[in-house]
Amino acid sequence: MLTVAPPDLEEARSNATFEALMWSMARPGEERELAESGLAPIIEAFLDLECTAYADDAELAGLIARTGAERAEALADADHVFLVQLDGLIELKALNCGSALYPDDGATLVVTAAIGQGQRLRLSGPGIEGTREIALGLPAAFWALRQKLCAYPQGFELFVVDGRAVIGIPRSTQVEVL
Repeated sequence: MLTVAPPDLEEARSNATFEALMWSMARPGEERELAESGLAPIIEAFLDLECTAYADDAELAGLIARTGAERAEALADADHVFLVQLDGLIELKALNCGSALYPDDGATLVVTAAIGQGQRLRLSGPGIEGTREIALGLPAAFWALRQKLCAYPQGFELFVVDGRAVIGIPRSTQVEVL
């Protein structure tokens, strides 16, 4: 008889985090709750030996190393990019947005920013009935850059994290800055 051990606390936390991220992508702009605050639980839930990841924070870079994922020295080389601060929009131009043949090679960008404050946005597209208005603490220039980089099916997936709250915005979502 085959028995499966129940998940330990760490595995249960990663499963809960992954589920919140999955639903945030399925319902763009809807706020979901992570198992714990910050970017660390996302790193634990997302990364494995087959990933490359970049972080702008030394503590997060150390956590990436513990997952077995390859640490990318440049943002352009990463499958997953974790930014505590979104200061350098110029650097984001290098994000991997996939290709026409392999759009799924596009990166996942995970940033910390205020949710419910800042730039007002109107979202539309798959997973949104009609439109959805939200406010995120990312600069208007970020959204202009995203529009340039996300020529569907190419582009990048975006998660915005504020404490335990997360909002997902897939590359297929149209974002109108209000």
